[in-house]
Amino acid sequence: MSLADSVAEPPFVLRGHRPFNLYWVLRGLSTMSYQVMTVAIGWQVYDLTHSPLDLGLVGLAQFVPAMLMALPAGHAIDRYRRRTIVRSCVVANMLVALLLCLASATGHISVAMIYPLACLLGATQAFDRPAMSALLSGLVPRSSYGRAIAWSSSVGQTATIVGPAIGGLLYGLGPTLTYSACVLVYLTGFGMALLLPVGTHMPGREPATLRSVFAGLAFIAQDKTILGTISLDLFAVMLGGATALLPVYARDILVVGPVGLGLLRGAPAIGALLVSSLLARYPLQRHNGIAMFAGVLVFGIATCVFAVSQNYVLSLGALAFLGAADMISVYVRLTLVQLRTPDEMRGRVSSVNFIFIGTSNQFGEFESGVTAAWLGTVPAVLLGGIGTLAVVGIWWFLFPGLRKVDRLEAEVPA
Repeated sequence: MSLADSVAEPPFVLRGHRPFNLYWVLRGLSTMSYQVMTVAIGWQVYDLTHSPLDLGLVGLAQFVPAMLMALPAGHAIDRYRRRTIVRSCVVANMLVALLLCLASATGHISVAMIYPLACLLGATQAFDRPAMSALLSGLVPRSSYGRAIAWSSSVGQTATIVGPAIGGLLYGLGPTLTYSACVLVYLTGFGMALLLPVGTHMPGREPATLRSVFAGLAFIAQDKTILGTISLDLFAVMLGGATALLPVYARDILVVGPVGLGLLRGAPAIGALLVSSLLARYPLQRHNGIAMFAGVLVFGIATCVFAVSQNYVLSLGALAFLGAADMISVYVRLTLVQLRTPDEMRGRVSSVNFIFIGTSNQFGEFESGVTAAWLGTVPAVLLGGIGTLAVVGIWWFLFPGLRKVDRLEAEVPA
């Protein structure tokens, strides 16, 4: 892979762009609070049950509503004001954090209560993530999409580093304090959301028919490049995700406690942050398709190394490489989707992208939990890494057009 300077635009010109500044601050705050909350939920569930399967069920509880709501959410994102949807999602997440805080403070917290709140988180993500993705294109010039994606991704990855680390530290002081901090951060994020401009998106008038709701799927099915890109990430994340089992590694295998868990959760984001920062300054100019395949390949290898490691430093390093490799595929996928999708379709296409990628995280957590209950934690993660490597080989032959993608802008249909 080669990284080359772009001479057409200064590297960080977007820093002085007020709408984009509001956007990335909101994204950073929301991501950080969400990460803190998921770390707390995972540790709290494992504290209550000591069962890897229950950790997987938390992922399933988020996956099902997210999957069911994704397509209707995409239609809503194209039909209504995207900033209004983003604001509503921030409020919903803040209410989840508040309920968890009150239940923990009063001693009424239970797994039976956490599951429905996890369902609400999943449903909210079905709206929030595609809306945030679609909103970005209306805030920055088309020529800045690649840099905006890389820069906002680096901010998101920074929040993903800070969030789990803070979550682990705060949880050591108690879940009530942890969830209280989430409420305050979401409240601040809501203030940023109130200041977001309208953007260039004009709400559509298309009625909610089956054809319009499924238009995003039809669009992606006709574009083999996007289909191959999204589906490669889908199966890699679904098979190679070990996130759900990190509490087991932290407590029983590496024996590092909640603070160590926070660092484990943040390690992939450290690698991703380094790569996204490079991409914001030196965008990939050539061989983007091969770069994506290479990224997923390294992702699978790093997953296998983490699976068998019993050394905490080696485990952190493997997770960091995992995150760095994943950022390459994220950059290529998101830039292609933004450039190849008409604005009036971005909500629906982003929602299908969320189904393929976002919900696969939750389903991958469920798969990891079930496999760990059957085979044990280490074999489950190792099997997932090997499966990811197999997917790379299969997709190399199934989607020859994807590996031939060179310059991203040149791939945009006329």
